[in-house]
Amino acid sequence: MTSSQRFSAEPPYSHGQAAKTAIVYCNLGTPEAPTASALRRYLAEFLSDPRVVEIPRLLWLAILHGIILRVRPAKSAHKYASIWTPEGSPLKVWTERQAQALQAAFAGSTVQVRFAMRYGSPAVASVLEELKAQGVNRVLVLPAYPQYSGTTTASVFDAVYTWGLRTRHLPEMRFVNHYHDHPGYIQALAQKIQAHWDAHGRAEQLVMSFHGVPERTLHLGDPYHCECLKTARLLAEALQLRKTDYKVCFQSRFGKAKWLEPYTEPTVRQLGQTGTKSIDVVCPGFVSDCLETLEEIAMEVKAAFLEEGGERFHYIECLNDSPHWIEGLKAIALSHMGGWPTQDQAQAERTASREAALALGAKD
Repeated sequence: MTSSQRFSAEPPYSHGQAAKTAIVYCNLGTPEAPTASALRRYLAEFLSDPRVVEIPRLLWLAILHGIILRVRPAKSAHKYASIWTPEGSPLKVWTERQAQALQAAFAGSTVQVRFAMRYGSPAVASVLEELKAQGVNRVLVLPAYPQYSGTTTASVFDAVYTWGLRTRHLPEMRFVNHYHDHPGYIQALAQKIQAHWDAHGRAEQLVMSFHGVPERTLHLGDPYHCECLKTARLLAEALQLRKTDYKVCFQSRFGKAKWLEPYTEPTVRQLGQTGTKSIDVVCPGFVSDCLETLEEIAMEVKAAFLEEGGERFHYIECLNDSPHWIEGLKAIALSHMGGWPTQDQAQAERTASREAALALGAKD
């Protein structure tokens, strides 16, 4: 293979054409349908990522293809079916709506907003290729993960880097690593919770449930655990909570290894066993409602709490496309786009640039 064959074709270029900026808003991904076959394709891609499962590669692939992909797709499909909407997967629906709302927030500018999925579609590479074909030469990669983790944020960046390996003329790139303590994010969470309390009353305990990761990632230097705890502290301060008013825990444990503790379901069960009659559960690490919030928390964890004597369980929905969150998301994007023009250059400037290039011998 020649060097030219390694790279995708460059789009047509005209000297003096307008510079274009885009935001690629990236979420985890979702199966195309709540079926075993769709789940098998999705899980094969997701669980094959070495960022997600950090055990010896050959051993893991044998387990994945020999056991997990034979058993788990049907079980997962049943769970997805319980939360599927007429528009499709909630995670994809909300991610698309967030991107559309963010695009509306940039009305009057030249900034384009697209959403992408790390696993499934629209794939990160396909979105970047589309933007490049449209002449975009500045890209802000904005993951839908407030807290940085090698298992999520870094994997999104890997997808971007992989696309870059076969792209000759790379756009200028910037990456948002995290925004776990950004005021726009914290205030949007606080507003969402306060609005729920205003409408339904406040429970005895607020449970903040974050997605879990293996504990070993903390010891290997992943900042995720610390960033979750900081988010919880700042959110509690914004809501003027005492330390006895809330609990922080971690959900979605997978496999037999020790994950970050305390685990959500045992924590909720203990609350019910010790006489707590009402709890509110919020998932600050998820900005879009999805399987882990709508099925695992709002169904499974709710059932566990009621089983142990609890009487009132409220799940507080994710930020989704709430106006406060879209404002916060725009503020996060702008802070990382500092110096990038968001308005079109004057036509006279672009004409002068083109004429100068042609005078120097440019063919276009």
